[in-house]
Amino acid sequence: MKDGASILRGLLRQGDLVAAPGAPDAFTARLVALAGFPAVYMTGFGATAMRLGQPDIGLLTLSEMAEQARNTVRAVDLPVIADADTGYGGISNIKRTVEEYIQAGVAALHLEDQVAPKRCGQLSGIRLMEPAESALRLKAAIEARGAHPLVVIGRTDALPAIGAEAAINRAKRYQDAGVDLVFVDGIKTIAEVETIARALDGPKVVSIVDGNEASALTHSNLQDMGFSIVLYAVTTLFAAARAAADALAHLKSAGTPAGGPAVMSYADFSTVVGLGEHRTLDDRFGA
Repeated sequence: MKDGASILRGLLRQGDLVAAPGAPDAFTARLVALAGFPAVYMTGFGATAMRLGQPDIGLLTLSEMAEQARNTVRAVDLPVIADADTGYGGISNIKRTVEEYIQAGVAALHLEDQVAPKRCGQLSGIRLMEPAESALRLKAAIEARGAHPLVVIGRTDALPAIGAEAAINRAKRYQDAGVDLVFVDGIKTIAEVETIARALDGPKVVSIVDGNEASALTHSNLQDMGFSIVLYAVTTLFAAARAAADALAHLKSAGTPAGGPAVMSYADFSTVVGLGEHRTLDDRFGA
């Protein structure tokens, strides 16, 4: 069984930017692996959309997210960076979250400083806990992992709520609490990325959301700015949603899938889901 956390730590030590596209499900995680990326991001935004058809406002429970993590980890040999929301409750809940995610095999998790009901960092209406409380919660997560190499990321959603200066101050406080990386979420502009990069020393995460100005930044740009990990939480989700909507619109209007948008072939799809491996097993051991 792979040790995703140690693999991720090794990648971070090498100093190259780790690009982790978001996977809202295990199938998409396999696509990320086949595309040659070094890591995959288990996005709570995508998981909520795919499992419930609902927005990212804290609707999924710890058990649902832990199951999502296990399925994603089983699907690929890549280290999985996982969204752990706010830890799903109090300090004992954070301890259990860390334990469940370690058992699921994730390489890293991030905990944010919102109060319930939490919401996606790109949405308005974010409410924050006090930074001192959030720092203590992160310390509890670090203690809960014990000797396990799980990477703990301290996330702040202060940028869209109360501004860059407050977000930077919180991130520094979380660094002092001992997290492995800090993550200022809610970035939309190139200027915001540059501000965060200049103000924060040490390992840090940036999330790039399709459609925002910051999505014009390349891997080289972000590495030069000093980021260690870049997450693309919604790239695959939005692309798949658009493709499915277009295919359905064609099917409705034409009455046939023929002549519609380009689709993956049955053979290519079978390759993604690993059908060949199961055929080999059946050939060897089937009755």
